[in-house]
Amino acid sequence: MVRTLKLLALALTLVALTTAVQARPDEKKDKEVTLKGDICCAKCELGVAKSCATVIKVKEDGKDVVYYFDDAGHKKNHKEICTEVKAGTVTGKVSEKDGKKIITVSKVEFKK
Repeated sequence: MVRTLKLLALALTLVALTTAVQARPDEKKDKEVTLKGDICCAKCELGVAKSCATVIKVKEDGKDVVYYFDDAGHKKNHKEICTEVKAGTVTGKVSEKDGKKIITVSKVEFKK
């Protein structure tokens, strides 16, 4: 009986540890990144969208990668870049939705 209780306690401990490890949020996902590249309009400049969208185009491994600004970042920064591409940096958290990379913007700096 004691042996069975010890095995049960061990099994419960292993289940608790496994659950705690799986529940821990992905640290990379919550980490802010800084992207450097050309900030422009996905419709007017790149021709890849049906309506205006603020994006930053960066080089990654020799390829152009486009990150779409979140709604708040788009509204705040779009007037500045709709008719003119500007080099700059964007800081925020990156996620993916519907096959598009989205950056939740916390800071934008345009090069002068």
